[in-house]
Amino acid sequence: MNKRQFARHALACASLLLAGLGTTQAQPLSNKPIRIVVPFGAGGVADVTSRIVAQKLASQLGQPVIIDNKPSAGGIVAADTVAKSAPDGHTLFLMSNGSAVTVGLFNQLPFDMVKDFTPVSTLGYFDIGVLTASDSRFKSMADLMAYAKANPGKLNIGSIAIGSTQHLAAELFKTSAGIDAQIVPFNGTPAVVTALRGKQIDAAVEILTPIMGQITSKAVNLLAVTGDKRSPLLPGIPTAQESGVKGFVASSWNALAAPAKTPPDIIARLNKEIAAAVNSPEVTQKLREMNVQAQSSTPEQTAQLLQSEIRRWGDVIVSAKIPRQ
Repeated sequence: MNKRQFARHALACASLLLAGLGTTQAQPLSNKPIRIVVPFGAGGVADVTSRIVAQKLASQLGQPVIIDNKPSAGGIVAADTVAKSAPDGHTLFLMSNGSAVTVGLFNQLPFDMVKDFTPVSTLGYFDIGVLTASDSRFKSMADLMAYAKANPGKLNIGSIAIGSTQHLAAELFKTSAGIDAQIVPFNGTPAVVTALRGKQIDAAVEILTPIMGQITSKAVNLLAVTGDKRSPLLPGIPTAQESGVKGFVASSWNALAAPAKTPPDIIARLNKEIAAAVNSPEVTQKLREMNVQAQSSTPEQTAQLLQSEIRRWGDVIVSAKIPRQ
């Protein structure tokens, strides 16, 4: 073989090798089902969000995407399941701001929320709101804060269980507004709404999605949303910061994460597919109808969000003197 023939042969081999590598990078997932482990029961906003995205992912990938609900305190069972799964991209964890809260609430976890997961992308954000009864004397955040400041310790604010995102958002409201108020925990959203309408509490802090019907029917008043901008579904409702409560920003979010040590090419493929699903018109519209703002992110951005939320809610937990479990 002369030099020219050798060069052609070497070039052909290199081309075949690169083609093979390219195919490997483009198709890093096998055809077996992808499982999304959700730390909440069926029917909630997180569960429905994951199912909407999963359906689109299955269509894009041409393979099943299964939702596996594993509710437990702090979402520990679901997270531990994924942390101990094979890092092959076929088992994912529905991470949320609740995952960040868990780090600050528990003395010991069977996993490290930062080190044992590789965040892939956010799915969406959804609002929390401050509410009063439809016939309440408190018609604005200004009314609520004026009463609280004039009557220290007398304002009662309802939320669901201690340590929940809603409960910690209520604690953040107290510190941001500089008021002395009582946080009253209930065992679920229906109990909070019943207490609010029955005048057992003066106000409530709750995720909006499960009570949109109460809001649109005017059974309760929405005084403010706690995101950094107004809800696209409720553009007439101001944010808490616009209402004078500086620093009171608390939105809920969902994201997908894989076990640590999942290869970068698999993470990149998952991120690409999740972003395409989340940003598709049909998924965006379905989530919007649930008052969820569809939003994807890079793995790096998702990791930064998780770490910043761990710090922020950890500070709220310490400030509120909530004992670790």
